[in-house]
Order: sequence, then structure tokens, then C-alpha cells
Amino acid sequence: MTSDSEVTLGEIVRLTGGVIQTGPFGSQLHASDYQSMGTPVVMPTNLGDNVIREAGIARIGDHDVRRLARHKLREGDVIFSRRGDVGRRSIVRAENSGWLCGTGCLAVKFGPNRADVNPKYVSLLIGTPRVQTWLFDNAVGGTMLNLNTSILSALPLSLPHRNEQDAAVKALEGAFAQESALERLIAKKRDIKQGLMQELLTGRTRLPGFTSDWTTLKVASVSHLKARIGWQGLTTEEYRASGTHRLVGGTDFADGRINWNTTPYVDKWRYDQDPNIQLRAGDVLITKDGTIGKIALIDRLPGPTTLNSGVFVLRPKQGAYDSALLFCMLRSRAFDEFVAGLSAGSTINHLYQKDLVTLEFRVPVRIEEQAAIAAVILDVDAELAALDRRLVSARNIKQGMMQELLSGRTRLVPEVAA
Repeated sequence: MTSDSEVTLGEIVRLTGGVIQTGPFGSQLHASDYQSMGTPVVMPTNLGDNVIREAGIARIGDHDVRRLARHKLREGDVIFSRRGDVGRRSIVRAENSGWLCGTGCLAVKFGPNRADVNPKYVSLLIGTPRVQTWLFDNAVGGTMLNLNTSILSALPLSLPHRNEQDAAVKALEGAFAQESALERLIAKKRDIKQGLMQELLTGRTRLPGFTSDWTTLKVASVSHLKARIGWQGLTTEEYRASGTHRLVGGTDFADGRINWNTTPYVDKWRYDQDPNIQLRAGDVLITKDGTIGKIALIDRLPGPTTLNSGVFVLRPKQGAYDSALLFCMLRSRAFDEFVAGLSAGSTINHLYQKDLVTLEFRVPVRIEEQAAIAAVILDVDAELAALDRRLVSARNIKQGMMQELLSGRTRLVPEVAA
């Protein structure tokens, strides 16, 4: 194969002595064949961004593995979703070798003759926008897109010399490894946070220096509970791209905080229309329409701010409790269970003020302890937010590297003569 060969995926696979094949049909693999222990079977739901997710994966016993031996996967094979999100694909890594391609998938099975082809490079190349666009444009079906072996075989690709493929894979695997490491660290920190919240918000673990009793906080009775009344929102013409008076709605909530980069502006007369819902630092917001139960804490205000419809404001009466602690309580399992109890097995799309009348939590009597508990949890939140920013940066760097290395704009090794 010459440098930067224009070939199809089918030609590449045949060059290696491999094959592109469909996973077993439903008639070959029944629901009754699956069991809790055994060999994993990769389904479309297990396909991540070039990685196979093992969580919740289906498994089959040895008898079925032998029966479906032709669907066994080897390191370097690439699995596609056959229906729906046809651009989704994952490479089979060493730890996945011996698993089976499942129903609803297609397997690109590279053969042993890989002198000119690095399957990892091919899999990365398939994830680029140009190739993804080709797959979606050429998939068949109206309601749901479908791939087949003929379409995959015809997929056009541009392959550089093997040395350059290897160099690009090595560079990109470092970027992928950094992204994966951050994802694992964030997942671990989130688990730690959940455990910490369970301990501190239930009083099972007390912070040093605090021994006072806990009491029941009936949220509605000790809060100013406010919502926009009298108008259902603004017309498009009333939104402003800039100004001095902000408008916050439920769509501006981001991980418990307000995303001030997305909030529109309104004229001062709209802000002055209802003084009861001019927001203050320390207010806790709860969405009551659409996606109900989203929570945000107003930790700062960039200027005069009012509220759109669809959101409740909770504000403590005369320092009855620490707002930050209420915010933490509302983001805990206790509030999830409260909302689930309101639905009673049905879907609800509106939270009423009468619902919040029954909302209560156990909290420390001393407001100093409430504030101390909230500070610990919010410190973990801040750490997670910093890690999330690092993850976004790592992903942007990875995407930039992919654009450079897989498009040929940046060459890591000199071209090798054929």
C-alpha cells in the first residue's frame, strides 16, 4: 500500500485477510440464552467513543459461545451499531478479545496480514467528521438509519504509510488516556461526594466541634416561597443580548449553578414589575415546570436579576436556616425520593406550591453547623467543577489533535517511499 492510499474499508479488510460480517440474528440468540455469568456479548448499548462499556453487558454460557464461534472478536476488530446511531463504533482491545459481536452490531474483523494497516488508526479515522458524515449520508432507512456490510465495505478512507499510522495512534492514545484518567477520577470523586453527603446530611458523621441536636426543618413554613405570577414569560422581542437587568429561567441552570453566559437581559421596567422576585444572593431555585426539581443556588449576582416563569424561589425567613445547606439537601437522595413520591408511579410535569408544603429535612439546630456541612460539600463541588473544566480542555485538545493527525494536515513522520 502506498502512502496516503485512497481505498475503501472493504479493500483494507480484504488486504488483511479479514471480513466484515453481521452479528447473530435474533433467531440465533434468544433472551433466554443470556445469563449472569459467562462470556460478554457486545450490543449497541455497549458501544462508547472507541471503547466498549462493560457495565450491564449481556453474557452467554460456553455452549452458546461454541455455537456462535464465528462471531468471536479479536483485538483490533471494530464493532459498529447496525441501527440508529450508525456512526457509533468501538475498537476491540486486548481485554475484550474473545467476547462476541452481538445482535444489532456489525463487526469489521481484520485478518492477520496487518503489515500495512493499524486497526486502531482505522477506527480513529472512522470517528472523524468527514467519515461520520459519509456513514450517515449513505445509511439506508427512513425512520431509523441502518448499515449493512455492503455500505461499510464501500466506506472511502485515506490511509498514510503504516509508520505514520503508528505515530498518529501513539500520539492520540496519550490524549485518550488523559481523557479516560480524568473521567475515572471524576467518577471516583462523585462517588466519594455521594457517600460524604449521605454521612453529613443525615448526621451519621458529625464535623469536629459540633454536638448539638438535630431538628425537623419544614421548608415551606420557614421560607419565603416565591414564583413569577401574572405573566407566563417574555416574547422573543423582549429579550435583550446585553443590558444591566438579567432574567433567569430553568434552562439557565448548570450543575446547581446559574450559567450567566446564557442568561438574557430584560428592560428595567420588566425587572421592576414584580419586586417579590428580584433575586438575592443565597436564594435557592427549583424548577416547577417541564423538567421539574432542577436546583440552583444563587451564590453571586452579576447585577439586578429577576426570574422567568417555571421556577420557585426559596429564601429563609429571618435566618431560619443556611441556604447553602438547603441547596445541598435538595440535591441529595432525600429530595429525589420526595419528588418520586409525588408522582406515585405516574409522570408529573409540574411542581405545585402545595407539594412543597410537605417538604421537610432533618438538620442541625445550630446554623453554624449547617453552614459548616454545606461548606464541606460545596468544596467537593468546586473540586469536581475544576476537574470538569480540565476534562473539557483535554477533550478539546484530543479533538484538535485528531483533526490535525487524521486529516494529514500535520505529519509526524516523513513520507516513506513505496
